[in-house]
Amino acid sequence: MKTAYGAAAALLLFSAGPALAQSAPANGRAELTAYIDGLARDRLKVREASVAGLKSQADAEARKAANRAKILKLIGGLPERTPLAAKTWGVVQEDGFKVEKVTYDSLPGYHVTANLYVPEGKGPFPAIIVAPGHGLDGKIGNRNFAVNLARAGMMVLAYDIVSEGERLQHYDPELGASKVGRPTGEHSLAAWQTAPVGDHVSRYFIWDAVRGLDYLAARPDVDAQRLGAFGCSGGGTLTAFLSALDDRVKATGTACFITDFDHLLSTVGPQDGEQSIPGFLASGLDLADLVEMAAPRAYAVISTTEDMFPFEGAKKAVKEAQGVYALYGAEDRLSFIHGPGGHGALQPIASDIVAFFSRWLKDVPEKRPFTPPPRLSPERLWVTPTGQLSTSIGGETIQSLNAKRLKTVIAARPTVASAAEVAGLRKRLATDIRAVTFATVQPGGAPPEVAEGANGGLRFKVEDGQWADAILTKPDGDGRKPAVLLLTKDPQAVKAEAARLAKAGHVVLTLVARGAGGTEELKASVLGDWNLLATRMLLVDKTPLGVRLDDAVHAMDWLAARPDVDAKAISVYGLGALGPVALHLGAIDDRVAAIYADNSLTAFRMAVNQPIQRELPEVLPPGVLRRYELGDLALAAFPRPVTFVNPTDAVGTPLTQAAFDKELAYVRAADRKLGQGDRVRWTWRGGREPLVLP
Repeated sequence: MKTAYGAAAALLLFSAGPALAQSAPANGRAELTAYIDGLARDRLKVREASVAGLKSQADAEARKAANRAKILKLIGGLPERTPLAAKTWGVVQEDGFKVEKVTYDSLPGYHVTANLYVPEGKGPFPAIIVAPGHGLDGKIGNRNFAVNLARAGMMVLAYDIVSEGERLQHYDPELGASKVGRPTGEHSLAAWQTAPVGDHVSRYFIWDAVRGLDYLAARPDVDAQRLGAFGCSGGGTLTAFLSALDDRVKATGTACFITDFDHLLSTVGPQDGEQSIPGFLASGLDLADLVEMAAPRAYAVISTTEDMFPFEGAKKAVKEAQGVYALYGAEDRLSFIHGPGGHGALQPIASDIVAFFSRWLKDVPEKRPFTPPPRLSPERLWVTPTGQLSTSIGGETIQSLNAKRLKTVIAARPTVASAAEVAGLRKRLATDIRAVTFATVQPGGAPPEVAEGANGGLRFKVEDGQWADAILTKPDGDGRKPAVLLLTKDPQAVKAEAARLAKAGHVVLTLVARGAGGTEELKASVLGDWNLLATRMLLVDKTPLGVRLDDAVHAMDWLAARPDVDAKAISVYGLGALGPVALHLGAIDDRVAAIYADNSLTAFRMAVNQPIQRELPEVLPPGVLRRYELGDLALAAFPRPVTFVNPTDAVGTPLTQAAFDKELAYVRAADRKLGQGDRVRWTWRGGREPLVLP
């Protein structure tokens, strides 16, 4: 066995090279992030030119309508209205106001818990819906503002957004906490659960707020023509989307959220699941659009100078929005309230915030002292007896609602009984795969440019300024050899296996997943180490799976062109999150002679139907289940063999052979009609056993 690396490896087929690379390249994640940010800024420049072209109120109205349609399409639309089933569970009387403990149903059986702060006196009152930021206390975290707004004569509906307060989606009574972790972890998990259905989780968050407005507007003690919305941080996100999509909001206060993506990408980057809509930047949107969609209604962008959502970006967004408000002659209706401090530090400007709502909802332009109310123990404001819906009255979760929605949109399983029908399936999948993964590279192109990589490895040029790392391990002897394209995130983990396969007579190209190397903040352990980067990629219509599929096609082009490779005997072997990449490659590239998916997800729908899943961001393309399943890819590979090694469910637990056979029964049935009933197989290997290759 001999190894060859660098640009010369393509020619000096039998020269010995240095030692194998020891690990994934340390700069891989930074390189991919910079590439994605470059795509984002290209779209932002196009958007900036479009906004600069707004010259009239009619132009602004047309842009608002177009952006509204874009957002609704990107999130999967909003649900139909159903009975609110509102109920009051108790009342707490306080000085100058009372707190009603209420629930309403955003969707049937999907309960929203809220505290309604009702001022003293006779209504109808102006009313404000207040969304909490990302924290376990939920609605109680907004008590200071709710009390001060109520004392100023405005009713306040302070509600729990999902995964906060009394609405934890994965509450474990034994832990007294969520099994997933903090609220932002639950939010992001829900985002990945809804992605394969073709929806975005924000549709559920926004709908909770829309139904909250419905609840307020239906009360006889509320002036439905004077509704407002306020929120900070994650609550600012929902307030911004609510106001952009619902014209009933006459005054909006969005705190510690509005900035611009140019500055955001350079600092903390996109964050939580409901805040980051796939395709948002690719569709020509930025956060300032959410403000401009509310024009000419009263709006306050509220910022702190040391916020993690960059203050300079907030200033730029406000300046742009001022230009749009000027087209309506409504410059005075857009306010920029800002003060010192970090994220969520609103105390120094709290009186200004209350005064904003008083001016625009009560026509009382006065500034009142902001006085914190007496502290109450949280349980006094609980709506449910236990402080959690799941252990009190139960109800639906986003996961259960999404699983029901899947049944209405899931693609029918293909029926194949002839070679012509297999060809038809492959032709359709070639289009569908590119539509959801955003892969672009066609098989059979010229071999990619090759350069010397770190530690003697190879680097394939896969796009302008983008390189994929690889390691070539070659056998002794002359002539053409079978080859293995080994897809992994950790080349060190398969170093010995690559050497073993080469000794057995295979040319082995270990292709390292682009973006491997480096790490990121974990919103929740179940999400793995790709949640934030995958979220960033989706904003510009890229996916980890699509990027890796493109790289694998380039690698196939390179392998197939080598004089020491039998181009009719190239197998692809995907490990873990790269298993689906191998299946996709086999479906679109008939040069692949055999496909292996090792310790990887068996079916995309498991990511929807199981309550909790692991490491979805790397493998789930948005909308995939409206078009195809992983089993469909195995079927499209006919007549080539497909082997699932330790296939898993969405939690990562290996399936039994019986469970696997049930899941892939429709593929096996088609194979029997085609005369190859044993083509797709299940097998098992121990963690220290060699890869399952001939």
